[in-house]
Amino acid sequence: MVKTKELRQLSDDELNTRIKEMDKEIMKLRSQVATGTTLKKPLQIRTLKRTIARILTLKKEKINGGTPKV
Repeated sequence: MVKTKELRQLSDDELNTRIKEMDKEIMKLRSQVATGTTLKKPLQIRTLKRTIARILTLKKEKINGGTPKV
């Protein structure tokens, strides 16, 4: 799991690259589940989805001036 502090230090291009990599990983894991293969780490899909959500939230915060909406 990637820490939010580390993500804040990355540029937008690096964040976009991370999102694309994680999307590919999720698709690969989902195809394994669909074919009936058991995953070594079943929570990996959930962790990847949450990390993507974290990255998208950080990108949105940067656009809105750095303050999260409450």
